[in-house]
Amino acid sequence: MDTIASFFSFITTPVSWIIVQFHSLYGAIFGPDTGWAWGLSIVSLVILIRICLIPLFVKQIKATRAMQTLQPEMKKIQERYKNDKQRQSEEMMKLYKETGTNPLSSCLPILAQSPFFFALYHVLNSIAQNDTIGVINERLLESAQKAHIFGAPLAAKFMDSADKVRELDASLTDVRIVTALMIVLMSFSQFYTQRQLMTKNVDTTVKTPFMQQQKMLMYVFPIIFAVFGINFPVGVLVYWLTTNVWTMGQQMYVIHNNPTPGSKAQASYLERLQKSVLQHGKTRNRRERAIVKAIVAKGRDRNEYERKFINGLSKANLAAQADGAVVKSEASAVATDEDGAVSATPRRQQPKRQSKSQRQTGGAKPAGGTEPEPSSPSLTKSDEPQDAKPAGGAKKAAPKAAGSGGRSKAQSGQRKGQQRPKSSSKK
Repeated sequence: MDTIASFFSFITTPVSWIIVQFHSLYGAIFGPDTGWAWGLSIVSLVILIRICLIPLFVKQIKATRAMQTLQPEMKKIQERYKNDKQRQSEEMMKLYKETGTNPLSSCLPILAQSPFFFALYHVLNSIAQNDTIGVINERLLESAQKAHIFGAPLAAKFMDSADKVRELDASLTDVRIVTALMIVLMSFSQFYTQRQLMTKNVDTTVKTPFMQQQKMLMYVFPIIFAVFGINFPVGVLVYWLTTNVWTMGQQMYVIHNNPTPGSKAQASYLERLQKSVLQHGKTRNRRERAIVKAIVAKGRDRNEYERKFINGLSKANLAAQADGAVVKSEASAVATDEDGAVSATPRRQQPKRQSKSQRQTGGAKPAGGTEPEPSSPSLTKSDEPQDAKPAGGAKKAAPKAAGSGGRSKAQSGQRKGQQRPKSSSKK
């Protein structure tokens, strides 16, 4: 065993033991020397490892979202201390400490499964070199060398020579076709996973350098996998393809059920949640109540999708409560303020704007049948004392009404009242 393999011996022994246990299970079903028994053992190893890494995956999601939130503040610090790198680093660390964010948390799943990856690589490499490793004895070593996946041995590589492949009882063509297909699938799954993250689960309201870095990684990672994949044994390619598919499915679940605020995935999720709430008239489970509770607690900080969700409930006479419940509004029409907060009291109706002729004649008669109050005391006859009217009656009262009826006649070209004296310059 070489120096690197001896360095990973603390992990190669547990990995080989897990593979042997799964092999004994699948060997009883498919046969001990078949590729199905050994291939499914590797797949089961991946699933077991990824289940154990779920808590780290949750931390990765929280850390990634926290980093997205901090990007504007980080950009301000970089611009403020662009000439002082030491002060810039100090302010960055201070920001991380205040917000409880760890930039390395987003890399925890990859770092945690790296020892298992290298351990499996050395286990399969030892099988190719006809060396026992861990708990794999000579009998298991011979069985593993006979195992083929679609004609390619578990320990064969894309760059192996024809003689080496012939020693493993296989043809070079079969090995190259199987390994090339696995490398393409492995790179495509990595690209699709990253693209799904960038197009659906990123806050589109914040444009930061972090998004540009993620877009770059979306194209760089598949190329890295393709370059290094030609030196991986078939068994390692099975491991890496399985873990990529697991990551893709796990991320699809998170995006569908717990999307990033402000992302397109959140818009789709809130549309589904709104349809469900309108159909049942309430939130049905704890997860839905937690989402509604978080939206209500944001207040003015709600994004456009969350405001649209609250407004949709208010139009259906539903009100979101602080505890996440959704109840029927007591008012006939639930009012929503500018910040998106739901109020059970309807808005006060604004008075109807009167036309110019209505204002001149004292206003329109309201629907209730009561006479409106006069807009000005000088515009109505009823406000004058009865004993102040001259004997002529209506004829002498006509000049008093010049502000109402007389004004409309004046607009038609007939002048009323005292004429202004002509200027002396026009004589």
